[in-house]
Amino acid sequence: MDTSIVIIGAGQAGASLALALRAEGFDGPVTLIGQEPVPPYQRPPLSKAYLMGEMSLDRLYLKPVEAWADLNVALRTGTRVIGIDPGARKLALKGGETLAYDKLALTLGAAPLRLPATIGGDLDGVFTMRDLADADAIAPHLKPGARALVVGGGYIGLEAAAVARKSGMDVTLIEAADRILGRVACPQTARWFAARHRAEGVDLREATSLVRLTGTDGTVTTAELSDGTTLDVDLVIVGIGVRPETALAEGAGLVLDNGIAVNARARTTEPGIWAAGDCASFPYRGGRIRLESVQNAIDQAEAAARDMLDQGADYIPKPWFWSDQYDVKLQIAGLNTGYDRIVARPGARDGALSHWYFAGDLLLAVDAMNDPRAYMIGKRLVDAGQTADPAAVADPATDLKSLLG
Repeated sequence: MDTSIVIIGAGQAGASLALALRAEGFDGPVTLIGQEPVPPYQRPPLSKAYLMGEMSLDRLYLKPVEAWADLNVALRTGTRVIGIDPGARKLALKGGETLAYDKLALTLGAAPLRLPATIGGDLDGVFTMRDLADADAIAPHLKPGARALVVGGGYIGLEAAAVARKSGMDVTLIEAADRILGRVACPQTARWFAARHRAEGVDLREATSLVRLTGTDGTVTTAELSDGTTLDVDLVIVGIGVRPETALAEGAGLVLDNGIAVNARARTTEPGIWAAGDCASFPYRGGRIRLESVQNAIDQAEAAARDMLDQGADYIPKPWFWSDQYDVKLQIAGLNTGYDRIVARPGARDGALSHWYFAGDLLLAVDAMNDPRAYMIGKRLVDAGQTADPAAVADPATDLKSLLG
């Protein structure tokens, strides 16, 4: 094939798209461009096993470096694209080079929100937790007895707090909203994790925001909080959300809608350009959604690859997520948007628990804490569009497998 395909963004989605093209039999030129100086790698372990030193860098890579050459994928790391000309189907690279393409995929990911410099966000010792460079910069600061402030009570913040605590640090976590996990989990799941972090020694303060950070010689030393207290800090980790990377798409005239707007087959509003992963929003249940998950990055990218080869079908996500904190594995199946009822079910193992989200009698999602069986059964039901009797779910005597009907 003479068709050349270029992928901008060498994260999970970009790597998955390149691999899917080869798996589907495409043997034309494929170029995978990434800004980071390393080959594609897993991001979830960064704030967990890798940061703790329990996973080596080579295990983090999605493929060994030489595998990309074996697949005849031109992997260009440390390369920045600064412009797209959709009419000419050319890319402008930093340094003056141009690169032609026949079909283009944008798998640009998302960037972490940062604290403004006006409140000390630019001080040394203040970090976000998004990429390999972040993890490598944070790791030397994880020392017993050191004082860490975590800003943000989402999953990234909670995972960072757990790692810091396991490293022997004194940890304070603040969340500006009334509770942690406010945008992603029910109050019951949030209370469960808040209690666990407090039991591990984290000073967790909800409805508490950061007023300002101050430092000495450009390095953070203190944090002033909205509850009137001032903390001595050696390290600040900021986990207050992300924004989709859309600047290249906007410059090329693509339509944006909470990310790069694509249709059900991952096509953007510009012919010859697809988008997938954290940067893309797509049709879902009568609206639009943007998912930040490994599942979506892989599955949507594979759907885009098939459509690029004229083998496409509408992408229908089957969302799943996970989080590791201390010895707790949280597994989530489905999306809980629109729930009006929570059913709690104790697991077979000591301390295991699951929360089942219902809208009326319709099962939407499941949060399973150290309960893989509840997760697996819940996921099968949600993925199949089936529901379960809430009373049966709540009854510990119910064999979960019987819910599958």
